[in-house]
Amino acid sequence: MSNAPAVPSYSSGISEVPLLGDTIGDNLDRTAKAYPERDALVDHATGRRWTYREFVADVDALAVGLLARGVEKGDRVGIWAPNCPEWTLTQYATAKIGAILVNINPAYRSHELEYVLTQAGISMLIAAKEFKTSDYEGMIREVRPRCGALTDVVIIGGEHWSALLDDGRKADPAALSRAQAALGADDPINIQYTSGTTGFPKGATLSHHNILNNGFFVGELCGYTEEDRICIPVPFYHCFGMVMGNLAATTHGACMVIPAPSFDPKRTLEAVQAERCTSLYGVPTMFIAELADPDFDGYDLASLRTGIMAGSPCPVEVMKQVIERMGMAEVAICYGMTETSPVSTQTRADDSVERRVSTVGRVGPHLEVKIVDPETGLTVPRGTPGELCTRGYSVMLGYWNQPEKTAEVIDAARWMHTGDVAVMDDDGYVTITGRIKDMVIRGGENIYPREIEEFLYTHPDILDAQVIGVPDAKYGEELMAWVRMRDGAEPITAEALRAFCTGRLAHFKIPRYVHVVEDFPMTVTGKIRKVEMREKAVELLDLAATAGDAGAEAGGGEVR
Repeated sequence: MSNAPAVPSYSSGISEVPLLGDTIGDNLDRTAKAYPERDALVDHATGRRWTYREFVADVDALAVGLLARGVEKGDRVGIWAPNCPEWTLTQYATAKIGAILVNINPAYRSHELEYVLTQAGISMLIAAKEFKTSDYEGMIREVRPRCGALTDVVIIGGEHWSALLDDGRKADPAALSRAQAALGADDPINIQYTSGTTGFPKGATLSHHNILNNGFFVGELCGYTEEDRICIPVPFYHCFGMVMGNLAATTHGACMVIPAPSFDPKRTLEAVQAERCTSLYGVPTMFIAELADPDFDGYDLASLRTGIMAGSPCPVEVMKQVIERMGMAEVAICYGMTETSPVSTQTRADDSVERRVSTVGRVGPHLEVKIVDPETGLTVPRGTPGELCTRGYSVMLGYWNQPEKTAEVIDAARWMHTGDVAVMDDDGYVTITGRIKDMVIRGGENIYPREIEEFLYTHPDILDAQVIGVPDAKYGEELMAWVRMRDGAEPITAEALRAFCTGRLAHFKIPRYVHVVEDFPMTVTGKIRKVEMREKAVELLDLAATAGDAGAEAGGGEVR
């Protein structure tokens, strides 16, 4: 019997390709100089397109316009819009002058908008006029009097946007050169809000170095060159769109293709065909919708070779169809979280289909991952479940103005504790098997129940509320609220609760199911037993079959 110690669940990403040490603006300038006449950005919805030379010219004009409006290094500029060229221009223009771009989810309503504007201290907000059923201008007017830092609002497509660009074209470009030269790669450049267990989102603060390198190395593992054209139907407000999409493209001279303002399967397939895209991104439900399009077989998708599927577990049949029917033989699975820029692990082009549906790949270049016992903090042997931790260039600077919350997830040795339960096999491949806390992932959107619970407490008839995730065939998980009513109040229905939440919470945070109870299941120490609630909910809603299917698919890609 061997006395050799067990191999620890630790892996580091060895790479001969060095980390990038420059800022996003300098890197973009370098790319534009190398590939001035290649396509940089195409908006399929409007037909607008930019070469790298044209793209940098507009980025610079917007950057100078921002400087002329008084925006300085470290100032927070909010962007609240669906996918559009102006979003991308703003991303790079703010990076050029060192302003911190604050991504605002297009689904947010006034309640969430006000929180983000206030918590980040946003001084300028660049926003769409409206989108779908959201009247952005109306919501901005509603909350602006309560957001003291907000001094300037620019509506995309309006006269203020045109004036901003015109001001930039007329002003002295030397101001931009001075601003750009004063930046360092470790400066904060982006705040992305991730739902928190405290009841409100936390602003993950990311540097040039964080997201530039993550985009670059995701692109390296996808084999990107200046010949690639990346179709990006995933949202820019999330790392999936702006880092894995935009920054992966611009660090390689590839083209960013926007198929539509928000996901539309038909327009996505049209964009791939029209623009001869070589790569396509999406969460599994997006690929399922594309494959189900009645005209699918009529599209010419022969240009596709790769892409990324992330956001939730990938069913094996979907992966097989993406490879066989869409021609994406090199499609990758990624895992990560906003706090890690986002990708920590990724499958490689030569990994088997089995690897790509049962694991989230291996650690990325220049990164480390380990799996630890949550109680002791010690690294567990391979094959043993524990909490996944990651360390390296990708770990965020911290949560904006929340050092205590930062200290809860980043330890003294700079390991980011993900809160996810994972297993590492003998070859270093990682499988995600669950979540230590109660986060719900609904169709790729990460939801922490505490935020919704605190909002439900504002309902005049609800005494107490607990929110859990229950299995769902379409979205992976759906929200269910267990509520206790005040004395004399009528039991609330799901329809009534939806009406109360609509317009005040993002649609994906509104519970689909409601269960009225006298008491919640509790431990002997008085803690709510959400595990027991979920088990009971599966019985109440007759979701046993759905729960079984979801469990069989665990271990697929996730980027949150």
